Amino acid sequence: MTTIWKHHWLMLGTTALLSLPLPALASERQAVLYTTNNDSAVQAVLDSAGQLATPLKIGVVTGSSAALLKRIDAEGAATKADVFWSSQPNTLGAFTALYEPYRSPQSSAIDPQWHQPQQLWSASNIQVVVLMVNHKQLKGQPEPGTWRDLLDPAWKGRIIVGDPGATSTAYTVLWGLRQLLGAEDFKALAANLVVSRNSSAVLNSVAQGEYSIGLTFEGNAYAYVAGGQKEIRLIYPADGTFVTQEALTLVKNGPNPEAGRRLVDLLLARDTQIALLEQAYRRPSRSDIDVSAHVALPNLAQIKVFNVDEEQAVREREAFLEHWKDLPKGL
Repeated sequence: MTTIWKHHWLMLGTTALLSLPLPALASERQAVLYTTNNDSAVQAVLDSAGQLATPLKIGVVTGSSAALLKRIDAEGAATKADVFWSSQPNTLGAFTALYEPYRSPQSSAIDPQWHQPQQLWSASNIQVVVLMVNHKQLKGQPEPGTWRDLLDPAWKGRIIVGDPGATSTAYTVLWGLRQLLGAEDFKALAANLVVSRNSSAVLNSVAQGEYSIGLTFEGNAYAYVAGGQKEIRLIYPADGTFVTQEALTLVKNGPNPEAGRRLVDLLLARDTQIALLEQAYRRPSRSDIDVSAHVALPNLAQIKVFNVDEEQAVREREAFLEHWKDLPKGL
């Protein structure tokens, strides 16, 4: 698989609007961000950062979580990254040697359940797994309301998911489903699934009508609803869905550690998280933001959650991926 790297170099502005205590820097005025996030999320951060009193240059390299983390690992002590944003603990946990512990002053506004005990990563936002359904492509099939509805052979080849070995989104979805459904029903589901090269292909192919259903994160799918695609609907399965954090890390041996800490603070700041919610539909990790006041998404308390053990997901990751490769798929 070929990864396309995009670089953005931007001198941030000087208007002091963010309530963020960032010290001036003598020389380290550039932070390099490796990120899995899309252009709208990156731009929201750049726009927010442009309102800081002290200028900061940010270089951005984008790619999948697995590719970026492996790149940081391969770079070793000569890494070019200062901050990695973002992935789930079930993926981050396999690369803990790459992170520098850091507790941002902004972390006090984040629910304790989302804190990593050793401060190796910080929750930037919360992700909820949904069914992204294209109603024009249901073709007489009833809209699914539960995960087990997807076991019907009528869905074979009509449901798309990312590669769990390449994207943390897909691993979160499929690991959770293996726990919720059990081995036999999960095998039946896999037989209906088409696996894409990455998470963005899931979204685009459902939006374009190539598939009826995509298994993805709420914020990514909601962008199409907010963009006016009336045929796209988000379903939170009645038998429970999975909630996880998207987290960011300060990279060990990063070339600009002080600038990296400033960037972590920026990503966790209230104004930045509101901008990410309004522009990229990322559910905030901070407890001082009312989601429903900004976008038409349900409050977390309204969603039935099936709890999974993220540490178990880390321990069993390689075994799960090997098992997944052997399962028959829908195409």
